Amino acid sequence: MVNALPGELTVAVGGATDTGGRSTNEDAILVRPLPDGAETGYVLAVADGMGGYQGGEVASQLAIDYVRDLFAREMPADVADALKQAARRANDAIYQRAQESGGVMGTTLVAAIIQGKYLTIASIGDSRAYLARARQLTQITQDHSLVAEQVARGELTEEQARKSPQRNIVTHAVGTQERLDKRMPGIFELTLLPEDRLILCTDGFFDVLAPDDYLQALATNDPEATAHALVRLAIERKTTDNVSAVIAAVMPSVATIKREQVSAELEAARPSLLVPVIVSIVILLIALALVGYFFLY
Repeated sequence: MVNALPGELTVAVGGATDTGGRSTNEDAILVRPLPDGAETGYVLAVADGMGGYQGGEVASQLAIDYVRDLFAREMPADVADALKQAARRANDAIYQRAQESGGVMGTTLVAAIIQGKYLTIASIGDSRAYLARARQLTQITQDHSLVAEQVARGELTEEQARKSPQRNIVTHAVGTQERLDKRMPGIFELTLLPEDRLILCTDGFFDVLAPDDYLQALATNDPEATAHALVRLAIERKTTDNVSAVIAAVMPSVATIKREQVSAELEAARPSLLVPVIVSIVILLIALALVGYFFLY
């Protein structure tokens, strides 16, 4: 799916999800354009459900549905506030469903709104958003997990956190409590640049992929193929969890590319255009010298 954004950018998006190392898939993803009449862009999201078979599936899909529905008909005036509303409504619905079924269910959620060149991300739990820029991979979101808190306090290194048996314990999620913590979701706002790559993904990747794996896969301009390639790689590396990824690839617009091509062609042609001018000047100087010689002698 490709959209030309106003100004200098074009964005293509794609996604993939798979059971990975499990028999059922409790992940859910969302990839769709902003509503008609809004500035060109996308609504993207990834959710990783918890609560076992059906419970996790229900929770993740409810979270995705609330994000989708809030941006389905018109563009909210305040994107960050709308993402908070979607998370809170999803929390209430999931918690109520769990109470009715007599179980416990919840989900992580990372959602992104691309509106023109502006990006707004909301995050709860340990699903992540990464930005690949200038061959560097940066984690935008902060994990709401026990090991992330231990790393922040200096009790664990990043490598120890990756291997910790407690690495899957989240400290905040959608639907596990009657009321969502007032600090949730975390909100992050960025301005996109040409060649940026945005990745939203569930934690099935974290134990088996390194930053270079992401960067190598992101070298293509086909985000759908990239998402599927990352999922396949995680499965090949023996992930023990579901794996889901949504990718946005930011590229210069067609107009920008053509303008740069014309500029490059003119620059390349400039020396050849100077040659006849230089030759003419040399001939003129020779002629003046000859005239001067005859007048003097």
